[in-house]
Amino acid sequence: MTTSTTEKKAIRVVVWGENRHEQVNAVVRGIYPDGMHSTIAEGITRLLGDDVTVTTRVLDDPEHGMTEELLAQTDVLLWWGHTAHEEVSDEVVDRIQKHVLEGMGIIVLHSGHHSKIFRRLMGTTCSLRWRNDNDGELIWTVSPRHPIAEGVPQPLVIPGQEMYGEFFDIPEPDELIFISSFSGGEVFRSGITYRRGYGKVFYFSPGDEIFPVYHHPDVQRVIANGVKWAHSERARESYLITPMYVSGEFDRPVLTSPEGLVDYYTRELIAPRETAD
Repeated sequence: MTTSTTEKKAIRVVVWGENRHEQVNAVVRGIYPDGMHSTIAEGITRLLGDDVTVTTRVLDDPEHGMTEELLAQTDVLLWWGHTAHEEVSDEVVDRIQKHVLEGMGIIVLHSGHHSKIFRRLMGTTCSLRWRNDNDGELIWTVSPRHPIAEGVPQPLVIPGQEMYGEFFDIPEPDELIFISSFSGGEVFRSGITYRRGYGKVFYFSPGDEIFPVYHHPDVQRVIANGVKWAHSERARESYLITPMYVSGEFDRPVLTSPEGLVDYYTRELIAPRETAD
């Protein structure tokens, strides 16, 4: 008897960071000397090991680091931005949205709620209440069987953090995983998921730059779990092209072309166009 095994491919992860606070704020630079994006990437690598390959990109890279070539080879993108949302070009936002719709996972962190890409995917202002006054935060798991909550303590305690509070102007989440409560009395939907096209979206709110939140092992656990959840085994495919179905061929999408009908997935010609004699 012979057996065969399929080699499991590593999840290709890109952590994107705005990387502006680290350049101008000594407090932030002291907490994250190599940038928040590097600390986030290191946490993912530590927890997931050989199951991932992790790279980083920042706002000031050419094309903000978000080239077509990179995105085509990215399974999960993580996004942290704050003060320079409007510096991200609309062309890059269009490009990221396209890849999410086609199956790339995206995890938006903290103040990324006001990023162009998150607002694009949500279709709302994504505004909220906030106060940066070293509030204690308790993150309560309300979906304990969800894979993103695996191994996360109840509650997850963050001693000092920026307060985010309701109302959070977002569409009704597909899944609500975490709710945070703060020492000032506010509550917030701090861990939520959506599907957009073929892609999965996870928003996780902790992570203000002047607190060492991304060094917190339980926060790192949530993010690593989010990477595994957001990854899709399904091959990337166009979401913006509407296929045609021939009568009686219920499970074979096709596209029209000047040469005739082509297979939706392979683009191989399957029915040449008839020409008049």
